[in-house]
This record gives sequence, structure tokens and C-alpha cells, in this order.
Amino acid sequence: MIRVPDIMRAAAGCLVASLIALPAAAPVARNDATDGRPIRLAIAGLVHGHVEGFLRAAKGRDDVRIVGIADPDPALRQKYAQRHGLAASVLFADLAAMLEGVRPEAVAAFTSTGEHPAVVEACARRHVHVMMEKPLAVGVEHARAIQRSAESGGIHVIVNYETTWYRSHGALWKLVKEERLGGEIRKMVAMDGHQGPKEIGVPDEFFAWLTDPVRNGAGALFDFGCYGANLMTWLMDGQRPLAVTAVTQRLKPHIYPRVDDEATVLVEYPKAQGIIQASWNWPFSRKDLDVYTEGGYARAAGGSVLRVRRPGQPEEETLTPAELPTDERDSLSYLAAVVRGRRPLSGLSSLENNLVVTEILAAARESARAGQTIRLPAR
Repeated sequence: MIRVPDIMRAAAGCLVASLIALPAAAPVARNDATDGRPIRLAIAGLVHGHVEGFLRAAKGRDDVRIVGIADPDPALRQKYAQRHGLAASVLFADLAAMLEGVRPEAVAAFTSTGEHPAVVEACARRHVHVMMEKPLAVGVEHARAIQRSAESGGIHVIVNYETTWYRSHGALWKLVKEERLGGEIRKMVAMDGHQGPKEIGVPDEFFAWLTDPVRNGAGALFDFGCYGANLMTWLMDGQRPLAVTAVTQRLKPHIYPRVDDEATVLVEYPKAQGIIQASWNWPFSRKDLDVYTEGGYARAAGGSVLRVRRPGQPEEETLTPAELPTDERDSLSYLAAVVRGRRPLSGLSSLENNLVVTEILAAARESARAGQTIRLPAR
């Protein structure tokens, strides 16, 4: 059964002032031959609602094959087996038994965020790569534990964000980082979220841990704040911020009595500022990113639209972003490319980026609790 070690549970409440340096050494992927064989892929956990889309996406692909699914809840196993026509032979109640029984090359984790360390530890002992749904961890101690396991097992840990596969973000990077649109970045604003998990009708098992401050780390702050922290860390070339200031609220305490549903985070860099707006109160779903340079801006909206204003240009223009490279268009293609050694793990999906994301989120949680700015200690 997937279990979170009791000692890890303290991480959700740890003070950010105790953060220490997190080494940036990347684990080495196994050098599997590219011989056309599909990746033997297993799933750990069924409580994350994104598993539904993942299973649909995996059907009909010839580069991955689902060989096992582990979750301790028999009702959940049965629900997804019926919905997706899964054979009883691929279903397991226990993660370790599944790993030993089907010998996957990679595991996709759809547990709560709080269970990520236990999944990575179990997989690392067997040298099995892991891809997990964002965010990486509920706190810095969990992030450290994941890093230690990955390094000891020589495995990749891939963190999957929907926004990683947005064409608009690929085009934004090219304009801002390669073409140097208007000079250096001065301000970034990330707006992510939706009307709320209850309001959009997430499954009961998903709602239960999203609204649990231990298993999710917080509410909207961790659920959607991670997107902005991930993108800003990417745009700032992995740089850790100087300080983080956050305000969180419970605008709907009758629905979300234990976690925030509204969060605004100010992320301070030496020469730039980031503003993260994470909310379960938007009137509609959104994942938008604005980046302002010294002399221009690029605004990515919804994944496929990029609005740009160049230096000296009287009005903004709307661009149609080009397709991303084949291995970067979706999480399954990226996972297969990394596991097969066709490309290195880097950027938005990397452990290095997401260790910094965890520091930002943990600092924001502490800032909101203490009502003060949290300065990140120097490495």
C-alpha cells in the first residue's frame, strides 16, 4: 500500500526560515536502446483527477503501454477498470507488489502531493523513473526526500504541468530569452485557477485531498501557485528569489474551511518581480502569463495565443505560436523521450526547477501565516 512516512507529515508545517541549500545535481537516465519498444508504464494512485485524461491519452499510442495500476481503494480500481476496459491482471492494491509484479520502466504518480516521497522512494529502490502531477512536494522536507531518493536510485523525477506543453510559452521563451524582446525581464504576472474544485465538480477522492492542508500543502496556493513559480523559475534561468511575500484568504469558508481558496504571491528577484495570482475564485478557468521587459511585453493566454508589443510599436500584435517539437508536445511524448534517452530532462519538468518551486511555495505559505516577508537564505 502507498504510505507516507509519518516523519514526512511534519513538512507541511515546517518554517521556511530553516530552508537550506538543495543541490542541483540531475539524476542520470538509464541508457535504454531506442528499438521501437513501447515504454512499460505503470500508474501509482488513482485519487488525482488528472488520471482520467492520462488514461485516455495513453490509449492508442504505440510508444507507451500501461502494464500496472496500483491503488489501495478497490472501488477506485474498479471504476477506472470499467471506464477504460482494463484487465484485472494490471490492477494492484499495493505499490510494491505492482512494481515487483510488472517491472515497469516508468511510473506516473496520481496520488496526493503528500504521497509523492513514498512513491519516489519505492520506485528509486527499483531504478524506475517517475513522472508526477504538479507540484513536486508539500514542503521542503518532502522535496529533499524526493531528491535523495532520485539520486540514490539514479532515476529521473519529471514534474508534469499542463502549461509546459503550451505553444504560447514556447513562443514566449523564444521572443523574450532568445530574441531579447525589449531587453531584460522586469515583471512577470501569472494568473492561474478556476471557479473552485467543488464548483467544477472534481471527483470526491480528488476533492478530499485537495482540501487537506497536509496532503496538498495548502489550497489554491499550492494547487495553482505552482504554475507561476514554475514558469518564473524557468524564465529566470533557475535563479532562486531573494524574498517572497504572500496573502491568502478563505473567501468561501463554507466550502473550504481548512485551506485557502485565494492567494497572491509577490516574488522578489534582484532585477525583477513576479506576481502569482492563484485562485479558486476566478469566474472561469485560466492559465495566463504576462512577461514585461524593459521595452516590451509578451502575454500568453490559454496556451495557443501570444500577444506582443515590441519597443517603439504603437499597438500590440497577436501571434500564432508554432508547434512545439514532437518530444515536447505532451507529457507522454516527453516521458518516452527521456526514458529512452532521446533527450535530457531539463527546464520546466526538471527536479532542479521544482526544488526552487517548492521553496517559493513553502515561503509563501509561511509568509501568509506570519504576515511578513520571508527572505530565502543564501546557498
